[in-house]
Amino acid sequence: MKTISNTKKLQNESRLIKYLLIFTAIAFLMIILVVPLITIFAEAFRKGYEAYFLSFNDEYVLSALKLTFITAAIAVPLNVIFGICASWAVAKYSFFGKSFLITLIDLPFAVSPVISGFVYILLFGAQGWFGHYLMEHDIQIIFAVPGIVLATIFVTFPFVARELIPLMQEMGNDEEQAALLLGASGFQTFWKVTLPNIKWGLLYGVILCNARAMGEFGAVSVVSGHIQGLTNTMPLQVEILYNEYNFVAAFAVSTLLALLALFTLVLKYILEWKVQRKIKKLDNKSKK
Repeated sequence: MKTISNTKKLQNESRLIKYLLIFTAIAFLMIILVVPLITIFAEAFRKGYEAYFLSFNDEYVLSALKLTFITAAIAVPLNVIFGICASWAVAKYSFFGKSFLITLIDLPFAVSPVISGFVYILLFGAQGWFGHYLMEHDIQIIFAVPGIVLATIFVTFPFVARELIPLMQEMGNDEEQAALLLGASGFQTFWKVTLPNIKWGLLYGVILCNARAMGEFGAVSVVSGHIQGLTNTMPLQVEILYNEYNFVAAFAVSTLLALLALFTLVLKYILEWKVQRKIKKLDNKSKK
């Protein structure tokens, strides 16, 4: 009888702890994520739908939107190429400095984006290492679009590589070697064997990379110069609108970034669901 009562007591305590942890997690998410998101949308529509949509007719806002999409359109494909090459090298080959390469890939996670922006100023600014050469040849990187693209690439390049490296390491080389023995070329092996196996991880990395590229503030703020209509991305334009007390426009532009974040979470969930579904199918086939 004592054993049964002790078991029930432990079950009740375990249930209490479970609900307490769930409540704590939900409360934390509500305070940190949900309430701020609701506030952003409430402030954006505070003066009505007309004022909200008029906020996007401003030429500086449209220019910031355009620059944000251009930056992401350049940075994300380059990071995809780098991510595939880096993960292929790390997962498929053994070479001197392999651990150091992996450490370098993780560097943007450890370095403040503001510091990375200052590094580019030290390199390409007017008083930087290559500043005089660039000025003599009329090439402008800092306070121009190239500097924004470089800063964005720096803070986003680990995302694709970090998703693909463990995936490729788990895959091994057996399937690629079999394809090569059967006469497939290197490109055919990659396109028909490797890419189908890594496609979900690749898409997951691209989604995270794109979201960070569009929402980056620190590094871009340092190298942009905050030139209205030329070097302001969406996050920088939000800051300017807020500092000018144009709160409706600031929150209206913020809603686009918030919707991008929500869209990213939805895509992330769909990809994770598909991956888990594929794993279950493979497990069922192996059991049969």
